Amino acid sequence: MAITIDRDRINQLIAEQTELLNNNTQKSREMYEHASQHLSGGVASSYQGRDPWPIYISSGAGDRITDVDGNEYYDFHNGFGSMVQGHAHPAIGEAVAKRFPLGTHFGVATEDSVLVADELARRWGLPKWRFTNSGSESTMDAIRIARAYTGRDTVMKIFGSYHGHHDTVMVSIGVEYDKIGDRENYASLPYGAGIPQATVDMTVAVPFNDAGAMERRIERLAAEGRLPACVIMEAAMMNLGVVLPEPGYLEAVREITARHGIVLIFDEVKTGLAIAAGGATEKFGVKPDMVTLAKVLGGGLPSGAIGGTEEVMAVVEDGTVYQVGTYNGNPLSMVAARASLEEVLTPEAYAHLAALNDRIVAGCQAVIEKYDLPGYAIGIGSKGCVTFSTAKITDYETFKENQDVPLCDLAWLWNMNHGIFMTPGREEEWTLSVVHTFEAVDEYVRVFDELAAALTA
Repeated sequence: MAITIDRDRINQLIAEQTELLNNNTQKSREMYEHASQHLSGGVASSYQGRDPWPIYISSGAGDRITDVDGNEYYDFHNGFGSMVQGHAHPAIGEAVAKRFPLGTHFGVATEDSVLVADELARRWGLPKWRFTNSGSESTMDAIRIARAYTGRDTVMKIFGSYHGHHDTVMVSIGVEYDKIGDRENYASLPYGAGIPQATVDMTVAVPFNDAGAMERRIERLAAEGRLPACVIMEAAMMNLGVVLPEPGYLEAVREITARHGIVLIFDEVKTGLAIAAGGATEKFGVKPDMVTLAKVLGGGLPSGAIGGTEEVMAVVEDGTVYQVGTYNGNPLSMVAARASLEEVLTPEAYAHLAALNDRIVAGCQAVIEKYDLPGYAIGIGSKGCVTFSTAKITDYETFKENQDVPLCDLAWLWNMNHGIFMTPGREEEWTLSVVHTFEAVDEYVRVFDELAAALTA
Protein backbone atom coordinates (compact mmCIF):
# COMPACT_ATOMS: atom_id res chain seq x y z
CA MET A 1 0.00 0.00 0.00
CA ALA A 2 1.33 3.44 -0.96
CA ILE A 3 2.53 5.75 1.78
CA THR A 4 0.86 9.08 2.48
CA ILE A 5 3.30 11.80 1.49
CA ASP A 6 3.51 14.82 3.75
CA ARG A 7 1.82 17.70 1.88
CA ASP A 8 3.98 20.25 3.68
CA ARG A 9 7.04 18.39 2.39
CA ILE A 10 5.72 18.58 -1.18
CA ASN A 11 5.06 22.31 -0.82
CA GLN A 12 8.50 22.88 0.69
CA LEU A 13 10.21 21.08 -2.18
CA ILE A 14 8.10 22.96 -4.75
CA ALA A 15 9.19 26.28 -3.23
CA GLU A 16 12.85 25.23 -3.16
CA GLN A 17 12.85 23.88 -6.71
CA THR A 18 10.98 26.91 -8.07
CA GLU A 19 13.56 29.25 -6.59
CA LEU A 20 16.40 27.11 -7.96
CA LEU A 21 14.93 27.01 -11.49
CA ASN A 22 14.35 30.75 -11.46
CA ASN A 23 17.92 31.39 -10.31
CA ASN A 24 19.27 29.14 -13.07
CA THR A 25 17.27 30.78 -15.89
CA GLN A 26 18.02 34.48 -15.54
CA LYS A 27 18.83 34.89 -19.23
CA SER A 28 15.42 33.42 -20.00
CA ARG A 29 13.98 36.09 -17.68
CA GLU A 30 15.84 38.79 -19.62
CA MET A 31 14.67 37.37 -22.94
CA TYR A 32 11.09 37.25 -21.64
CA GLU A 33 11.25 40.92 -20.70
CA HIS A 34 12.37 41.75 -24.24
CA ALA A 35 9.97 39.31 -25.93
CA SER A 36 6.95 40.61 -24.04
CA GLN A 37 7.24 44.00 -25.75
CA HIS A 38 5.97 42.68 -29.08
CA LEU A 39 5.49 38.90 -28.79
CA SER A 40 2.20 38.45 -26.97
CA GLY A 41 2.93 36.83 -23.62
CA GLY A 42 6.54 36.48 -24.69
CA VAL A 43 5.82 33.24 -26.58
CA ALA A 44 4.56 32.05 -29.96
CA SER A 45 1.93 29.73 -28.44
CA SER A 46 0.13 29.81 -25.08
CA TYR A 47 1.38 26.29 -24.39
CA GLN A 48 4.95 27.65 -24.43
CA GLY A 49 4.25 30.00 -21.52
CA ARG A 50 5.26 29.55 -17.90
CA ASP A 51 4.97 31.63 -14.76
CA PRO A 52 7.07 33.71 -14.02
CA TRP A 53 8.81 33.31 -17.39
CA PRO A 54 9.19 30.64 -20.09
CA ILE A 55 12.41 28.71 -20.68
CA TYR A 56 13.94 29.73 -24.01
CA ILE A 57 15.94 27.10 -25.90
CA SER A 58 18.97 27.97 -28.01
CA SER A 59 19.96 24.63 -29.58
CA GLY A 60 19.43 20.90 -29.75
CA ALA A 61 21.45 17.95 -31.01
CA GLY A 62 20.55 14.28 -30.75
CA ASP A 63 18.82 13.64 -27.42
CA ARG A 64 19.95 16.87 -25.72
CA ILE A 65 18.99 20.54 -25.78
CA THR A 66 20.53 23.68 -24.32
CA ASP A 67 18.69 26.76 -23.05
CA VAL A 68 19.79 30.37 -23.39
CA ASP A 69 21.41 30.21 -19.93
CA GLY A 70 23.65 27.36 -21.10
CA ASN A 71 21.82 24.68 -19.08
CA GLU A 72 21.98 21.34 -20.91
CA TYR A 73 19.22 18.77 -20.60
CA TYR A 74 18.35 15.32 -21.83
CA ASP A 75 15.27 16.10 -23.89
CA PHE A 76 12.20 14.06 -22.99
CA HIS A 77 9.88 16.88 -24.11
CA ASN A 78 10.92 16.56 -27.76
CA GLY A 79 8.82 19.37 -29.14
CA PHE A 80 5.55 18.18 -27.60
CA GLY A 81 6.28 14.70 -28.90
CA SER A 82 7.31 15.72 -32.42
CA MET A 83 11.02 14.88 -32.40
CA VAL A 84 11.05 11.09 -32.27
CA GLN A 85 13.90 11.37 -34.81
CA GLY A 86 16.02 13.37 -32.34
CA HIS A 87 17.33 16.87 -32.95
CA ALA A 88 19.24 17.74 -36.12
CA HIS A 89 19.26 14.18 -37.43
CA PRO A 90 21.91 14.09 -40.18
CA ALA A 91 19.76 12.14 -42.66
CA ILE A 92 16.99 14.72 -42.45
CA GLY A 93 19.44 17.63 -42.46
CA GLU A 94 21.14 16.31 -45.59
CA ALA A 95 17.82 15.86 -47.39
CA VAL A 96 16.67 19.39 -46.55
CA ALA A 97 20.06 20.86 -47.52
CA LYS A 98 19.88 19.17 -50.94
CA ARG A 99 16.30 20.34 -51.47
CA PHE A 100 16.86 23.99 -50.51
CA PRO A 101 18.83 25.10 -53.62
CA LEU A 102 16.14 23.55 -55.82
CA GLY A 103 13.44 25.81 -54.39
CA THR A 104 11.58 25.81 -51.09
CA HIS A 105 8.00 26.53 -52.13
CA PHE A 106 5.90 26.43 -55.28
CA GLY A 107 2.33 25.92 -54.13
CA VAL A 108 2.08 22.89 -56.43
CA ALA A 109 2.75 19.17 -56.04
CA THR A 110 6.26 17.72 -56.03
CA GLU A 111 7.52 14.15 -56.31
CA ASP A 112 8.27 13.81 -52.59
CA SER A 113 4.61 14.38 -51.68
CA VAL A 114 3.68 11.44 -53.92
CA LEU A 115 6.30 9.17 -52.36
CA VAL A 116 5.37 10.15 -48.80
CA ALA A 117 1.70 9.42 -49.54
CA ASP A 118 2.71 6.02 -50.95
CA GLU A 119 4.57 5.14 -47.74
CA LEU A 120 1.80 6.35 -45.44
CA ALA A 121 -0.74 4.31 -47.41
CA ARG A 122 1.48 1.26 -46.95
CA ARG A 123 1.90 1.80 -43.22
CA TRP A 124 -1.73 2.57 -42.41
CA GLY A 125 -3.54 0.51 -45.02
CA LEU A 126 -5.60 3.57 -46.01
CA PRO A 127 -5.35 4.33 -49.73
CA LYS A 128 -5.98 8.08 -50.03
CA TRP A 129 -3.98 10.93 -48.46
CA ARG A 130 -3.83 14.72 -48.35
CA PHE A 131 -1.31 16.98 -46.58
CA THR A 132 -1.68 19.89 -44.18
CA ASN A 133 0.71 21.91 -42.02
CA SER A 134 -0.35 20.99 -38.49
CA GLY A 135 -2.40 18.64 -36.37
CA SER A 136 -5.11 21.25 -35.96
CA GLU A 137 -5.44 21.58 -39.73
CA SER A 138 -5.55 17.80 -40.10
CA THR A 139 -8.39 17.30 -37.62
CA MET A 140 -10.26 20.36 -38.93
CA ASP A 141 -10.17 19.08 -42.52
CA ALA A 142 -10.94 15.49 -41.52
CA ILE A 143 -14.09 16.59 -39.71
CA ARG A 144 -15.17 18.70 -42.68
CA ILE A 145 -14.68 15.72 -44.98
CA ALA A 146 -16.68 13.47 -42.65
CA ARG A 147 -19.50 16.00 -42.49
CA ALA A 148 -19.63 16.26 -46.27
CA TYR A 149 -19.52 12.49 -46.71
CA THR A 150 -22.37 11.85 -44.25
CA GLY A 151 -24.40 15.03 -44.73
CA ARG A 152 -24.52 15.51 -40.95
CA ASP A 153 -23.25 18.24 -38.63
CA THR A 154 -22.83 16.78 -35.12
CA VAL A 155 -19.36 15.72 -34.02
CA MET A 156 -18.66 13.23 -31.22
CA LYS A 157 -15.38 13.25 -29.29
CA ILE A 158 -13.92 11.81 -26.11
CA PHE A 159 -14.24 14.00 -23.02
CA GLY A 160 -10.81 15.31 -22.05
CA SER A 161 -9.16 14.74 -25.44
CA TYR A 162 -7.41 17.57 -27.27
CA HIS A 163 -7.65 17.57 -31.06
CA GLY A 164 -6.21 20.95 -31.97
CA HIS A 165 -7.27 24.55 -31.64
CA HIS A 166 -10.11 24.97 -34.15
CA ASP A 167 -13.54 25.74 -32.72
CA THR A 168 -15.27 22.39 -33.30
CA VAL A 169 -12.85 20.44 -31.10
CA MET A 170 -12.06 23.13 -28.50
CA VAL A 171 -14.88 21.60 -26.50
CA SER A 172 -14.94 19.46 -23.33
CA ILE A 173 -11.19 19.25 -22.82
CA GLY A 174 -9.83 20.52 -19.49
CA VAL A 175 -12.58 21.66 -17.16
CA GLU A 176 -13.39 21.46 -13.46
CA TYR A 177 -14.55 18.03 -12.41
CA ASP A 178 -17.85 19.27 -10.96
CA LYS A 179 -18.85 20.89 -14.28
CA ILE A 180 -18.66 17.90 -16.59
CA GLY A 181 -22.14 16.59 -15.84
CA ASP A 182 -23.58 13.09 -15.84
CA ARG A 183 -21.38 10.42 -17.43
CA GLU A 184 -24.28 9.36 -19.67
CA ASN A 185 -24.87 12.94 -20.78
CA TYR A 186 -21.63 14.92 -20.51
CA ALA A 187 -21.87 18.67 -20.92
CA SER A 188 -20.46 20.40 -23.98
CA LEU A 189 -18.15 23.06 -22.57
CA PRO A 190 -15.89 25.54 -24.42
CA TYR A 191 -12.13 25.37 -23.81
CA GLY A 192 -11.51 29.07 -23.33
CA ALA A 193 -13.27 32.11 -24.76
CA GLY A 194 -14.05 33.03 -28.34
CA ILE A 195 -15.82 29.81 -29.33
CA PRO A 196 -19.43 30.33 -30.52
CA GLN A 197 -22.01 28.56 -28.40
CA ALA A 198 -23.66 27.19 -31.54
CA THR A 199 -20.39 25.44 -32.40
CA VAL A 200 -19.99 24.13 -28.85
CA ASP A 201 -23.50 22.65 -28.96
CA MET A 202 -22.70 20.69 -32.12
CA THR A 203 -19.88 18.79 -30.38
CA VAL A 204 -20.86 16.00 -28.00
CA ALA A 205 -18.41 14.30 -25.65
CA VAL A 206 -18.48 10.78 -24.24
CA PRO A 207 -16.15 8.89 -21.85
CA PHE A 208 -13.11 6.94 -23.00
CA ASN A 209 -13.06 3.18 -22.46
CA ASP A 210 -16.86 2.97 -22.30
CA ALA A 211 -18.32 1.81 -25.61
CA GLY A 212 -21.72 1.30 -24.01
CA ALA A 213 -21.96 4.94 -22.97
CA MET A 214 -20.93 5.98 -26.50
CA GLU A 215 -23.59 3.87 -28.14
CA ARG A 216 -26.33 5.04 -25.78
CA ARG A 217 -25.44 8.68 -26.47
CA ILE A 218 -25.43 8.01 -30.21
CA GLU A 219 -28.89 6.46 -29.98
CA ARG A 220 -30.24 9.45 -28.05
CA LEU A 221 -28.74 11.82 -30.60
CA ALA A 222 -30.28 9.78 -33.42
CA ALA A 223 -33.68 10.08 -31.74
CA GLU A 224 -33.19 13.86 -31.76
CA GLY A 225 -32.30 13.83 -35.46
CA ARG A 226 -28.63 14.55 -34.65
CA LEU A 227 -26.80 11.37 -35.61
CA PRO A 228 -23.07 12.26 -35.57
CA ALA A 229 -21.10 12.69 -38.75
CA CYS A 230 -18.02 11.31 -37.04
CA VAL A 231 -16.39 10.12 -33.86
CA ILE A 232 -12.94 11.68 -33.54
CA MET A 233 -10.75 10.09 -30.89
CA GLU A 234 -7.26 9.04 -29.91
CA ALA A 235 -6.97 5.26 -29.86
CA ALA A 236 -4.81 5.75 -26.76
CA MET A 237 -5.35 8.98 -24.88
CA MET A 238 -2.15 11.02 -24.81
CA ASN A 239 -3.09 14.13 -22.88
CA LEU A 240 -4.04 12.52 -19.58
CA GLY A 241 -0.54 11.20 -19.32
CA VAL A 242 -0.99 7.91 -21.16
CA VAL A 243 -4.32 6.07 -20.99
CA LEU A 244 -4.47 2.84 -22.97
CA PRO A 245 -7.66 1.34 -24.40
CA GLU A 246 -9.10 -1.52 -22.39
CA PRO A 247 -9.29 -4.89 -24.20
CA GLY A 248 -12.14 -4.93 -26.74
CA TYR A 249 -12.93 -1.23 -26.44
CA LEU A 250 -11.63 -0.07 -29.82
CA GLU A 251 -13.16 -3.08 -31.55
CA ALA A 252 -16.53 -2.18 -30.02
CA VAL A 253 -16.21 1.46 -31.11
CA ARG A 254 -15.37 0.31 -34.64
CA GLU A 255 -18.46 -1.90 -34.75
CA ILE A 256 -20.78 0.77 -33.30
CA THR A 257 -19.66 3.53 -35.67
CA ALA A 258 -19.83 1.23 -38.70
CA ARG A 259 -23.34 0.09 -37.79
CA HIS A 260 -24.58 3.68 -37.48
CA GLY A 261 -22.79 4.93 -40.59
CA ILE A 262 -20.56 7.23 -38.56
CA VAL A 263 -17.06 8.05 -39.82
CA LEU A 264 -14.46 6.87 -37.31
CA ILE A 265 -11.44 9.19 -37.18
CA PHE A 266 -8.36 8.17 -35.23
CA ASP A 267 -6.49 11.32 -34.30
CA GLU A 268 -2.91 10.06 -34.47
CA VAL A 269 -1.21 13.42 -34.18
CA LYS A 270 0.47 12.16 -31.00
CA THR A 271 0.55 8.41 -31.67
CA GLY A 272 1.22 8.36 -35.42
CA LEU A 273 4.80 7.24 -36.16
CA ALA A 274 5.47 7.57 -32.42
CA ILE A 275 4.22 4.27 -30.97
CA ALA A 276 4.64 2.10 -34.09
CA ALA A 277 5.51 2.45 -37.77
CA GLY A 278 1.78 2.58 -38.52
CA GLY A 279 0.82 4.29 -35.30
CA ALA A 280 -2.05 3.22 -33.08
CA THR A 281 -3.83 1.78 -36.11
CA GLU A 282 -1.08 -0.81 -36.44
CA LYS A 283 -0.48 -1.20 -32.71
CA PHE A 284 -4.07 -2.02 -31.80
CA GLY A 285 -5.14 -3.64 -35.06
CA VAL A 286 -8.32 -1.58 -35.52
CA LYS A 287 -8.65 0.36 -38.77
CA PRO A 288 -10.58 3.65 -38.78
CA ASP A 289 -12.20 5.33 -41.79
CA MET A 290 -9.81 8.27 -41.45
CA VAL A 291 -6.59 9.06 -39.64
CA THR A 292 -4.94 12.40 -38.88
CA LEU A 293 -1.18 12.89 -38.53
CA ALA A 294 1.24 15.72 -37.72
CA LYS A 295 4.05 16.18 -35.13
CA VAL A 296 6.46 13.30 -35.90
CA LEU A 297 5.63 13.29 -39.63
CA GLY A 298 7.70 16.35 -40.60
CA GLY A 299 10.89 15.39 -38.75
CA GLY A 300 10.98 18.85 -37.17
CA LEU A 301 9.32 20.79 -39.99
CA PRO A 302 5.63 21.78 -39.96
CA SER A 303 3.62 19.02 -41.60
CA GLY A 304 0.37 17.13 -41.23
CA ALA A 305 -1.63 14.57 -43.14
CA ILE A 306 -5.08 13.05 -43.51
CA GLY A 307 -5.55 9.47 -44.62
CA GLY A 308 -8.84 7.84 -45.53
CA THR A 309 -10.74 5.18 -47.36
CA GLU A 310 -11.59 5.46 -51.05
CA GLU A 311 -15.25 6.05 -50.13
CA VAL A 312 -14.73 8.88 -47.64
CA MET A 313 -12.00 10.67 -49.57
CA ALA A 314 -14.12 10.61 -52.75
CA VAL A 315 -15.75 13.86 -51.57
CA VAL A 316 -12.33 15.50 -51.84
CA GLU A 317 -11.52 14.02 -55.24
CA ASP A 318 -14.85 15.00 -56.79
CA GLY A 319 -14.59 18.58 -55.55
CA THR A 320 -17.39 18.41 -52.98
CA VAL A 321 -14.91 19.40 -50.27
CA TYR A 322 -12.17 21.94 -50.86
CA GLN A 323 -9.22 20.59 -48.89
CA VAL A 324 -6.73 23.35 -49.52
CA GLY A 325 -3.71 25.17 -48.14
CA THR A 326 -0.92 27.16 -49.76
CA TYR A 327 1.80 25.31 -47.86
CA ASN A 328 0.23 21.84 -48.03
CA GLY A 329 2.89 19.42 -49.28
CA ASN A 330 5.63 22.05 -48.99
CA PRO A 331 8.83 20.70 -50.61
CA LEU A 332 11.00 21.10 -47.49
CA SER A 333 8.42 19.41 -45.25
CA MET A 334 7.93 16.59 -47.73
CA VAL A 335 11.63 15.88 -48.27
CA ALA A 336 12.11 15.85 -44.49
CA ALA A 337 9.17 13.47 -44.08
CA ARG A 338 10.48 11.21 -46.83
CA ALA A 339 13.96 11.03 -45.30
CA SER A 340 12.44 10.35 -41.91
CA LEU A 341 10.22 7.54 -43.18
CA GLU A 342 12.86 5.90 -45.37
CA GLU A 343 16.04 6.36 -43.33
CA VAL A 344 15.19 7.14 -39.69
CA LEU A 345 11.91 5.56 -38.57
CA THR A 346 12.92 2.04 -39.59
CA PRO A 347 12.01 -1.33 -38.04
CA GLU A 348 15.32 -1.25 -36.16
CA ALA A 349 14.50 2.20 -34.80
CA TYR A 350 11.14 1.03 -33.45
CA ALA A 351 12.81 -1.97 -31.81
CA HIS A 352 15.23 0.44 -30.12
CA LEU A 353 12.36 2.69 -28.94
CA ALA A 354 10.57 -0.33 -27.48
CA ALA A 355 13.68 -1.40 -25.60
CA LEU A 356 14.21 2.12 -24.26
CA ASN A 357 10.61 2.45 -23.14
CA ASP A 358 10.57 -0.96 -21.49
CA ARG A 359 13.68 0.06 -19.56
CA ILE A 360 12.43 3.46 -18.42
CA VAL A 361 8.99 2.15 -17.44
CA ALA A 362 10.51 -0.75 -15.48
CA GLY A 363 12.98 1.60 -13.83
CA CYS A 364 10.34 4.11 -12.78
CA GLN A 365 8.04 1.35 -11.53
CA ALA A 366 10.91 -0.03 -9.44
CA VAL A 367 11.39 3.41 -7.85
CA ILE A 368 7.67 3.64 -7.09
CA GLU A 369 7.76 0.25 -5.37
CA LYS A 370 11.04 0.98 -3.56
CA TYR A 371 9.58 4.09 -1.89
CA ASP A 372 5.92 3.00 -1.83
CA LEU A 373 4.90 6.05 -3.83
CA PRO A 374 1.27 6.58 -4.90
CA GLY A 375 1.41 5.92 -8.62
CA TYR A 376 2.44 3.69 -11.49
CA ALA A 377 4.55 3.86 -14.64
CA ILE A 378 3.05 3.22 -18.06
CA GLY A 379 4.35 3.45 -21.61
CA ILE A 380 3.89 2.45 -25.23
CA GLY A 381 6.28 2.94 -28.15
CA SER A 382 8.15 6.21 -27.58
CA LYS A 383 5.59 7.49 -25.06
CA GLY A 384 5.20 7.03 -21.34
CA CYS A 385 4.79 8.67 -17.96
CA VAL A 386 4.61 8.25 -14.23
CA THR A 387 0.99 8.68 -13.18
CA PHE A 388 0.71 9.94 -9.61
CA SER A 389 -2.53 8.20 -8.68
CA THR A 390 -3.37 5.25 -6.47
CA ALA A 391 -6.24 4.34 -8.83
CA LYS A 392 -5.83 3.28 -12.45
CA ILE A 393 -6.63 6.13 -14.84
CA THR A 394 -9.05 4.97 -17.54
CA ASP A 395 -10.77 8.21 -18.61
CA TYR A 396 -11.15 11.89 -17.77
CA GLU A 397 -13.24 11.31 -14.65
CA THR A 398 -10.73 8.99 -13.00
CA PHE A 399 -7.91 11.31 -14.07
CA LYS A 400 -9.52 14.43 -12.63
CA GLU A 401 -10.60 12.64 -9.46
CA ASN A 402 -7.38 10.83 -8.58
CA GLN A 403 -4.20 12.39 -9.96
CA ASP A 404 -1.98 14.25 -7.50
CA VAL A 405 -1.48 17.70 -9.08
CA PRO A 406 1.16 19.07 -6.65
CA LEU A 407 3.27 15.94 -7.13
CA CYS A 408 3.10 16.45 -10.90
CA ASP A 409 4.19 20.06 -10.50
CA LEU A 410 7.07 19.04 -8.25
CA ALA A 411 8.21 16.28 -10.61
CA TRP A 412 8.46 18.76 -13.49
CA LEU A 413 10.46 21.25 -11.44
CA TRP A 414 12.75 18.53 -10.08
CA ASN A 415 13.43 17.17 -13.56
CA MET A 416 14.22 20.60 -14.95
CA ASN A 417 16.68 21.31 -12.14
CA HIS A 418 18.38 17.93 -12.60
CA GLY A 419 19.03 17.95 -16.34
CA ILE A 420 15.78 16.38 -17.59
CA PHE A 421 13.72 18.59 -19.93
CA MET A 422 10.06 17.61 -19.70
CA THR A 423 6.75 18.80 -21.07
CA PRO A 424 5.01 20.81 -18.33
CA GLY A 425 1.57 19.95 -17.03
CA ARG A 426 -0.12 17.03 -15.32
CA GLU A 427 -1.54 15.92 -18.68
CA GLU A 428 1.75 15.34 -20.48
CA GLU A 429 4.13 12.42 -20.96
CA TRP A 430 7.72 11.76 -21.94
CA THR A 431 8.66 11.23 -25.57
CA LEU A 432 11.77 9.23 -26.43
CA SER A 433 13.70 9.57 -29.66
CA VAL A 434 15.51 7.01 -31.78
CA VAL A 435 18.82 8.59 -30.70
CA HIS A 436 18.13 8.34 -26.98
CA THR A 437 20.47 5.91 -25.27
CA PHE A 438 20.13 3.59 -22.30
CA GLU A 439 22.35 6.09 -20.48
CA ALA A 440 19.69 8.77 -21.02
CA VAL A 441 16.79 6.72 -19.72
CA ASP A 442 18.88 5.46 -16.79
CA GLU A 443 19.58 9.10 -15.90
CA TYR A 444 15.83 9.81 -15.98
CA VAL A 445 15.25 6.95 -13.56
CA ARG A 446 18.15 8.05 -11.33
CA VAL A 447 16.71 11.58 -11.08
CA PHE A 448 13.29 10.14 -10.26
CA ASP A 449 14.88 8.04 -7.52
CA GLU A 450 16.45 11.19 -6.07
CA LEU A 451 13.06 12.90 -6.06
CA ALA A 452 11.46 9.91 -4.32
CA ALA A 453 14.20 9.91 -1.70
CA ALA A 454 13.72 13.62 -1.06
CA LEU A 455 9.96 13.20 -0.77
CA THR A 456 10.18 10.42 1.76
CA ALA A 457 13.18 11.68 3.77
